[in-house]
Amino acid sequence: VQLQASGGGLVQAGGSLRLSCAASGRTFSARGMGWFRQAPGKEREFVASINWDGRITYYADSVKGRFTISRDNAKNTVYLQMSSLKPEDTAVYYCAAPKSSNAYNADRLYNYWGQGTLVTVSS
Repeated sequence: VQLQASGGGLVQAGGSLRLSCAASGRTFSARGMGWFRQAPGKEREFVASINWDGRITYYADSVKGRFTISRDNAKNTVYLQMSSLKPEDTAVYYCAAPKSSNAYNADRLYNYWGQGTLVTVSS
C-alpha cells in the first residue's frame, strides 16, 4: 500500500484546509485509515481515524469539533477537513493505514505511512 498526502499549505488562524490522502492498491476499501501530525520538536500525535466504511470515526480532543475525517472508497482517498485552524495545528500531517478494517488512535497499529504534508497556521 502506498499513500500520498497532499493539500498542506500556509493559512491564517481561523482558516480552513482540506488534506487528501490517495492510496494505491485494491485493498483501500477494506482498511481503516488515520491521520497523525508531528510539530517541530514534538512527538508524532494522533489526529483522527476512520474505519473501512466510514461509519466509525475517532478524534483527538484537541481537534474535536474542528476537524472532520472522511473517505471515498471509490476514489481510494481519505480526507481531513480542517476548520478554525490555530497556530498550534502547525505540523507535518501524515496519513496512515493499518492492516485491518478498524479505526485506531495508536500509531503502533498502523503499518503503512505516507510522506507527510506541511500545514502552517499563522497568527
